[in-house]
Amino acid sequence: MTVTKSSTKLLKNYINGQWVESNSSENLEVPNPATGEVLARVPISTNEDLNKAVKAADTAFQKWKHVPVPKRARIMFKFHYLLTQYHEALAKLVVHENGKAFNEAYGEIQRGIECVEFASGAPTHLMGETLSNIAEDIDSEMFRYPLGVVGGITPFNFPMMVPLWMFPLAIVCGNTFILKPSERTPILANRLAELLTEAGLPEGVFNVVHGAHDVVNGLLEHEDIKAISFVGSQPVAKYVYEKAALNGKRVQALSGAKNHHIVMPDADIEKTVQNVISSTFGSAGQRCMACSAVVVVGNNDQFVEELRKKADGLTIGNGLDDEVLLTPIIRDSHRQKVLGIIEKGIEEGADLIRDGRSEMSELTDGNFLGATIFDHVSPDMTIAKDEIFAPVLSILRAEDLNEGLDYLRKSRYGNGATLYTKNAHAIRQFREEADAGMLGINVGVPATMAFFPFSGWKDSFYGDLHVNGKDGINFYTRKKMITSRYDY
Repeated sequence: MTVTKSSTKLLKNYINGQWVESNSSENLEVPNPATGEVLARVPISTNEDLNKAVKAADTAFQKWKHVPVPKRARIMFKFHYLLTQYHEALAKLVVHENGKAFNEAYGEIQRGIECVEFASGAPTHLMGETLSNIAEDIDSEMFRYPLGVVGGITPFNFPMMVPLWMFPLAIVCGNTFILKPSERTPILANRLAELLTEAGLPEGVFNVVHGAHDVVNGLLEHEDIKAISFVGSQPVAKYVYEKAALNGKRVQALSGAKNHHIVMPDADIEKTVQNVISSTFGSAGQRCMACSAVVVVGNNDQFVEELRKKADGLTIGNGLDDEVLLTPIIRDSHRQKVLGIIEKGIEEGADLIRDGRSEMSELTDGNFLGATIFDHVSPDMTIAKDEIFAPVLSILRAEDLNEGLDYLRKSRYGNGATLYTKNAHAIRQFREEADAGMLGINVGVPATMAFFPFSGWKDSFYGDLHVNGKDGINFYTRKKMITSRYDY
């Protein structure tokens, strides 16, 4: 709901090292998803606000690009120290504005810290290459240079980790950065700006502009912005990629997912059930690496029954409460959409073996939905094909691994997939034939560490260079080749 009058704090943009009020009179409430308490209001900034940030970032770039790489790295080391010092407080902030359980928020902060650790190795990452005597008395060298002003558009589900996929690497590579965080989780972005300032980052190198469509389109169109990194839903990712590329920018756009977990007959039932439960219902299913479809190979009704029983025992509630795994959906508007999808699953003939809607009446203050499980789902059903981004699981049946792999091939998405088995032959076949970029063997969430690329396939990614790892270094730098003759 758009509001213009409230006693709740109105957030400011962070531009050129200063907290600046937006020119817009329009703003949105930022409620705690578990309680409905309004935490802040976020401005829906204008193009004028964005242009101020771009000007500041471009001015800062003219000096920042000349700062020695070790000095940039030392600032990032100080930022890393501050993140570790405030680890618990940052995790609680994530719980308040995102709603996820504290232990998951704590883990998110840790994964973000690991991204900063990787970026702190900038002197090694930015080394060039040389080859002497490519011809007689001629040498060739490659050096890396920053692009300029770059932008990041980040989602609500990982308000800490995803921005840290982007700006630490971009900054140590010599670029300046403009962050447009999700208007649903804007508070943490401002805290990161404060910590970067405390770490000694010069004015204008990092900027935060809150907003919605106008700011996004401004980032995609502005001629002084050289690259865009985006994480969000598939339709928006495709739009961002096409529009930014049309305007001559480098783009990496991480998109939706429909991650399949294949359970072989020899899988350890207890461990597999625990992995699937955590992957599916942790963060209320609101993560792009969540398990959303389980493929049960063979007649394994015992696994399905144990999965349902485990889901029955989940504690649902506020993420700050002990033992809570299943937390609220980010907004009631999305919950209403999910309720429609559940009805669609029933209409299309899936067997609803656990109806999480029955738990909604027990927790009326937040956007809660209990663990919901469909069995005997066919791959042509809506719940099997579409990303739901909620605690809703589809169970498909397959005669063998080949049929299970075929379900993966037919999916439009290709972020991740997991196989549960002890069979070496099945593991190798899965590794070679699974049509997804991040695979797990007996692992519930096969997300990569910061030194590897987050490598989604198909409609889960638009672009050429992924976030993190060497891909991230290549994305935020351009190469200059020098060929020298010495017998001149």
